[in-house]
Parts: sequence; C-alpha cells; structure tokens
Amino acid sequence: MFRHDDDNRLNASRLLLAIAVAVSITGTCAFSPSSWHQGNQGGHRPMTTTSRTTVPKSIFSRRGSTWKQSRRGPKQWIANKIGTRTTPITQHLKKSLRASVTPLEGNTSDADTTTASSDEQGQQLAQSNNIQCKKSLLDFVVSQDFRHDVKNRMAVYGSDWVDGFKDMKKCIPAILFLYFACLAPAVSFGTISSLITHNTLGIVEYMLSTSLSGMVYSILCGQPMAFIAPTGLTLAFISGLYRFCTLKGLPFFPIYSWVGIWTSCLFIGLGLGGAGSLIRFCTRFTDEVFNALLSLNFIYEAVSSMRRNFVEADPSNLTMPFVSLSIAWGTWFLTARTAAFEYSRFFNQKVRTFVKDFGPVSVFVAMSLLNMQRAINKFGVPTLAVPDSLQLAGGRSLWVSLNAIPNSMKLLCGLPAILLCGLFFMDQNISVRVVNKEENNLKKPVAYNLDMVALGLVTLGLSFAGLPWMCGATVQSLNHVRAMTESRFNKETGELEVTKVTETRLTGFMVHFLIFCTLRLLGVLSFVPIPVVSGVFMFLGCKLMYGNTFLQRIMDVAIERSRLAANHPILKIGRAKTALFTAVQMACLSGLWAFKQNPKTAIFFPSVIGFLMIIRAFMLPKFFTEKELTALGDATPK
Repeated sequence: MFRHDDDNRLNASRLLLAIAVAVSITGTCAFSPSSWHQGNQGGHRPMTTTSRTTVPKSIFSRRGSTWKQSRRGPKQWIANKIGTRTTPITQHLKKSLRASVTPLEGNTSDADTTTASSDEQGQQLAQSNNIQCKKSLLDFVVSQDFRHDVKNRMAVYGSDWVDGFKDMKKCIPAILFLYFACLAPAVSFGTISSLITHNTLGIVEYMLSTSLSGMVYSILCGQPMAFIAPTGLTLAFISGLYRFCTLKGLPFFPIYSWVGIWTSCLFIGLGLGGAGSLIRFCTRFTDEVFNALLSLNFIYEAVSSMRRNFVEADPSNLTMPFVSLSIAWGTWFLTARTAAFEYSRFFNQKVRTFVKDFGPVSVFVAMSLLNMQRAINKFGVPTLAVPDSLQLAGGRSLWVSLNAIPNSMKLLCGLPAILLCGLFFMDQNISVRVVNKEENNLKKPVAYNLDMVALGLVTLGLSFAGLPWMCGATVQSLNHVRAMTESRFNKETGELEVTKVTETRLTGFMVHFLIFCTLRLLGVLSFVPIPVVSGVFMFLGCKLMYGNTFLQRIMDVAIERSRLAANHPILKIGRAKTALFTAVQMACLSGLWAFKQNPKTAIFFPSVIGFLMIIRAFMLPKFFTEKELTALGDATPK
C-alpha cells in the first residue's frame, strides 16, 4: 500500500494544478465548478485506508472522437473565456484541490460542507459574471432613464386611448376647438414661409407636415397632452438657413434634409441617453422668458398681419384695413370671452361648460360666415391664399435627393444641426414641462426621454420628405390640457379647483387627422378671412401670458404694497430686488427677440437660448441669495 506524507501530498497538488491548466488551455473540460463537482460524483480510487486522492474522472475519460469533438479553436476558446468562463482559474483550482486532496487528519463531513459551499459560491459568481459579460452594445446606448420612461408609459398606454372614448362629451368639443387652434398656425406660418422662401415651403407643406407629424407623435410620445406644431422659432431658423443657401448658391432642399437628419440623430441619441433629465436644471427663470418669447411671437404675427393691410391699402381709402381690424378684434374678444365663460356667474355650470367648449369654434365659423355676406364682402377683406389642388410647391416630388451635394457638405451640415438640436431640446422639454406642472393635476407618469426620441423620429421622416420641422407647441399644449380639464367652484376659497383631467391620445390624433382631411378641402379654406386667423393668433398669444409671473411682475412693480397678495415677492425681498430680477428677464427677452428678428443672426438664434440657463446658474447667484430666489419662485434645483 502507498502512504502519503506531506511532500507527496504537495507533489500531488502541483501535478493536479499542471494537469488542470493544460486541460483548460486545450478546452478539454468545461472549466466550471459544476463540471468538477459532477466529475467527483463518479467515485474515487482509494490510495490508502486512511487517506485518498480524488481525481476528476472527466479529465482522464475523454479519448478518441470524444477528445476531438471537445477540442475548440482559438476563437471559440476566447469567446468562451469571455462569455461563460469568467470565474478566475485560481478559484477553480482551489475548489478542485479542496475536493480532491483530503487532509490526513480532520473531519470528512467538514470538508464536504466546505466543498459544497465553495461550489455554490462559484456558481453564483459565474452567473453574475455571465450577466455582466452578456451585455450588448444596446445596453450601453439605451439608458435606464429611457427604459424607465418606456416601462411607465406602456403600463398606461391602453388607458391613453380608452379614457378618450369613455369621455366623448369632453373630447368632441376639445377636438373641434383644437382643430382650429392647430390649423391657424399651420396656415399662417405657411403663408409667411411662402413669402420668405419664395414659395419653396408653403401652406400645403405646413399642413401636410402638421397633420402627419401630429398623428405619429400622438402614437409614439410619452406625454400625449403635449402637441408639436410649427413655431415661430423654428420658422426663424428655416428662414436663416434659406438665406444662407441663397447667398452661397447652394441647393436648399438637400442642405435642409441633411441638417434635419443630423438633428434627428443627435436628438434621438440624447433621448436614448437620458438627457431629458437635464431639463430639471432649467428653472422658472428660463421657462418664463421662453414662454414670453413664444407669446410675443404670436401677438407680433397677428399685429404684423393687420399692419400689412394698412401699408398695402390705398391711402385715400382705408375702409378695408379698418374692417379687417374690426374682424380680427371681434374674433379675439369673442373667443377670449367664450373660453372664459366657465368662470362667469351667468346660468348654471352645465351651460357655462357648454359655452366654454363650443364657443371658440362657433366664433371662428361665425366670423368667417359674416365676411361672406354681401355688406362685408364688398370691402375685399383678404382671405387665405391656398392652392386649388394638393400639390407641393414647384411641383416637386415628396422625397428629397440626398446625394445632390458632396459628402463633405453632408458632414458640414452637422454644424447647424447642433444649433437646431439645442433649439429642439429647449422648446420641446419646456413645452412638455409646462404641461406636467403640478397645477395641471395630471396623474400619469412623465416620460421626457421618450418624448425626445419620438420627436427625433418625426424629424427624421420630415427631413427625408423636405417638409417643415415641427417642435413642442406650448400654446396648443396648454389649450389641450385646459380643454380636457374639469373643474368645480370652491365656495370656501372662492376659486375654481381642478377635479379631473382626461389624459388621452385620442384628441391629439383626431385633431391632426382632421387637418390631414382638410388637404382635400383646400378650396373651403379660401373663404376663411386672414383677420380671423389673426384674431385666433392674438387669443393664443394672450392665453399663454396667463400664469407667467414674469409678465405679471412687470406691472406689479408699480402697484402699491397694500394691494399686493400676501405672498408676493415684493413684500418678502423688497421692491428693488424684485425689479432687478424682472429687469434681467426683460433684458434676456429683448436679446432673444433681437437675435430672432435679425436675418443675419437668425440661424444662430437657438444657441442664444442656452445662455438663459448659464445666466441663471452662474450670474444670478452673485446678486441674489438662495432665500431671495426662492421668494421669487425660482429656487435652485438640487
């Protein structure tokens, strides 16, 4: 009989170590704790009566064809090492030695327990390493924030549609009102764009883009209460890009498409990467200046339209401009009064709600019919200039030839795309965040990153077709929320309280579907007076001013202290500090407006918007304490 001593046992351990390393390199045995454990189950060959050396049976039993089948090439061996064989070799060797070489003195049951626990730990470590190594490139591109947004919205996606069908009494008047509220900007901006771009992008393009992108966005977006639409800021960028292409003698549509393609790629990448969470650093300071800019732009377009009638009219006969002004003012006044009729003291709640829901639509139709009467029609009030048939400007095809410019020019289009991406990031996220405010009492989860990806996909499709880009529409989005809101009068506080908001995708989809159907009825739009559209613009611009504390503080600075609200910032931090904060916002608004209106700087306008966040983050804290900023409603985000 052979008897082990300490030296022999050490030599046996070294021999097993060499055999295990050689077998692992050639790929003969699956190098994992489970395989060793299974090999040990085959039995042991006793060496002595008092001690025994256990050798895994699987090492010596594979011969002939079995050996050849189990051999692996270098590529397969490396892949296995990275994929499934992630546990360090030394750990396997220690476990194998524990199982194969038992001590001369000791308890056998303790050794078995140690072996079993080591095997379990090794299996758990291998599983965790396998999970980490099996991560694909997609796992690194798609952030957890985006996955969280998708998961949250998928949980309520069915109810986003079902809730609309359950509350058709609320949806039908909202769809009718929002149809005109969304059609008016498309037609108005299309008319302005047709003049600026020399009929390159006109009314048909804007209506087609508004309808298609609105339907797709309502299906894919994370916040269905938010709308996308043509905006004055996007129009300013398109105008600047068109002027640049004209001056340099470059083809507009290929440049336009490649700028949009780069923008969509950047925007989708930001959404997948979870950049939507950065919008929390955009405080009320930035929101109010940006919304004031949008409101001012709507009002400016309405006033410019009225001014154009006086400039182009015969100085000896100004009847037509004054009639147009009367129609525009009447449209704005009646629309505002009917929309606010719910807050009046007349009739009961049911009648007030009915007037509020259907009043704005009735005013739009009534003023258009009034202009068709012979007594008014003889003055020649201008109406919308729309084509008789559905045809793109210049008779071009729908898809743009992307290879009409050299590859170097395609790459250079990424530079203006960065500016446009910045504009989209600010406009889209601020619009959605205004919708998600606590005051609106929305219940379903937010999904800023999913909204960004949805807008990026829409932008990609519009760029291929050469159609105008859409972006977050704050005015239409807020009107959508208010149209779907139910409120009741609280006798104790004397104010209306929001009781329910029907959050649905149905209204957004149907509004833009009706605009798409209108493309077959372009002749009907030719009877709509331009002053009526201007009146709707005036209403939308004024509506956006409500709730903007920046604009309210401009007037409150001159109001007596005893007549201010108890929580007004003037009473907390003084009139001087409040006036200084308001003056900074007014300076920012003036700077943004100057950049937007100047044709030479319009293309760089999006980059200026980002400076609002820089001013708030780095400049204002030097002049205001955190307590003062909190009193102004602009606390620093944490």
